[in-house]
Amino acid sequence: MNQAGLKLEQAPPIAVPFRFFLAAPLFLLLAALLLLWSGPAALAARLAPVAIAIAHLFALGFMALVMMGAMMQMLPVLQGSPVPVPRSTAAASLAGVGLGTLALASGFAFGERALIQAGAFALAFGFLAFVAAVLVCLARAPKQSHTVRAMWIAVVSLAVTIGLGIVLASLFGWGVSPANPSAHSLHPGWSLLGWTGLLVAGVAYELVPMLQMTPAYPKPMVRYFGATVLALLVLWSAALWAGDGRWGAFAIACALALAAAYALFAAATLVLQRRRRRRLPDVTLDFWRLGMASLILACILWGARVALPGAWPVSVDLLIGVLAMFGFAGFVISGMLYKIMPFLAWFHLQSLCGPGVLAPNMKKILPEASQRRQFRSQVLALALLCAAALRPGLFVHAAALALGATAVLLEANMLTIVRAYRANLKLMRAGAPGRISP
Repeated sequence: MNQAGLKLEQAPPIAVPFRFFLAAPLFLLLAALLLLWSGPAALAARLAPVAIAIAHLFALGFMALVMMGAMMQMLPVLQGSPVPVPRSTAAASLAGVGLGTLALASGFAFGERALIQAGAFALAFGFLAFVAAVLVCLARAPKQSHTVRAMWIAVVSLAVTIGLGIVLASLFGWGVSPANPSAHSLHPGWSLLGWTGLLVAGVAYELVPMLQMTPAYPKPMVRYFGATVLALLVLWSAALWAGDGRWGAFAIACALALAAAYALFAAATLVLQRRRRRRLPDVTLDFWRLGMASLILACILWGARVALPGAWPVSVDLLIGVLAMFGFAGFVISGMLYKIMPFLAWFHLQSLCGPGVLAPNMKKILPEASQRRQFRSQVLALALLCAAALRPGLFVHAAALALGATAVLLEANMLTIVRAYRANLKLMRAGAPGRISP
């Protein structure tokens, strides 16, 4: 791995990102348990209360927490701009988003408006603390690289997502109808196409060439992708908000352009991975490859759904959601975790070693066999979730069990890294640096 250009001395305490990473699989497990409990009713409609609860457990509890922890770790290291008061910021953000997600999901699952209201307030507090700290960090970055610009746009998209979420929370929590019904489509659109997609792209510009030994992304893509997606999102949102039939064709054109842009990004990533310099097997590549394949398939289905408006079955919308959230975001996030967490454990241990002493190799901190086992369980979960979207009565319970299994295995692997770090730290403090803990 090429570490040139990394500002490792700016890294926050290891507990800052690790708290976010360790909490995330627990929300994935809760989503699986809720899906198992509710059964086919969870997939009866895209806006069914239980479906909304499961989606937010995954999008906020799993996806957002990992992305927040990754940003708090990567911005200082990649750009040399530390997050202000990282421990306090992490504590406030994690508490607000974590507790808010639990309250919001419980409110939807059990029909309790008071919980939805409490969840909305807690989430607003947690995200406000995070966004404020990250904006300061981005503004102080000594070099406004393409990754920093992509993160600017991703955070702006997160702010729009939060605003639209508050509008919808007013409906479900206080009975106040949104000023425009398009908020139901714009909220997930800005979440997936803005906040999630642009953050993944910005991270990929740095991490894919660095960690996967690939050539750099094409300069035009790195330079224009984020701005193009943001402009298309704004135009698409304006056309949907207008709600006038005269803007329908324009909204379709913007949606198709967004689908094409993300399909192009996924295809470019797959091509770069095929051209990587290091040919040794790496399970994290498999996570990324399946994530990019899921993104392409989701773009194709969404493009067809938009270009051919009509009475599409609810199963198609659910399938697109599964592919975009669990297939694309879920697999890329898992692949990043298996690179970031062992590296952080190794780096913090190495910084404590004396001259000429090496910390445990990352492969010994978390063996690839453990990662491969969890990857296979996640593939099975994706296949069963796709089948459950099409045939809920036949596959929903099996999908829930597979999703729960992959969450447990992921959490177990994260805890293995923590235990290895603590065991080796204890050995070093006892005067035996560099030894490999059992």
